[in-house]
Amino acid sequence: MKVEHINPFLKAVTNTFATMLAADAHRGDLSLGDPRQRQYPISGLIGLSGKASGMVVINLSTEVALKAASQMLMEDINEVNDDVLDAVGELANVIAGQAKTDLAQYDLNVSLPNVVTGEGHEIRFPSSTPPLAVPFKTDFGPLRLEVGFETVDEPVAAR
Repeated sequence: MKVEHINPFLKAVTNTFATMLAADAHRGDLSLGDPRQRQYPISGLIGLSGKASGMVVINLSTEVALKAASQMLMEDINEVNDDVLDAVGELANVIAGQAKTDLAQYDLNVSLPNVVTGEGHEIRFPSSTPPLAVPFKTDFGPLRLEVGFETVDEPVAAR
């Protein structure tokens, strides 16, 4: 994965928090993510396909998930429930959709969001696509963005 491929996702996280949640999100340093284990207990996943393939994961602390869902639904939510999980899926969907716009050259298709929960849960990125990870500090608490994205080799034209 090229570092420049993650930039649209970084921009999308910051923009999504500002516009949807009225919250600031400040990124930390880029690192190679652990493709097998998440730092926080709630993850929204979106698959990417087209002239590139991969996955984007927004890995949230419980605190961020609850506050984001509360803001989105305009009610105070104090425990993880189906509404919180739906809100996490929607956040992942919005972030992937915004990044897709900036990556138009890859004709990306974005899958339906999935949400995985549990301490130390595992997500398998494609083996050829180790994720790049970026922590964020938000007004709601910490989260981590992980993106595994690789362009698909174009087939050689038959002669």
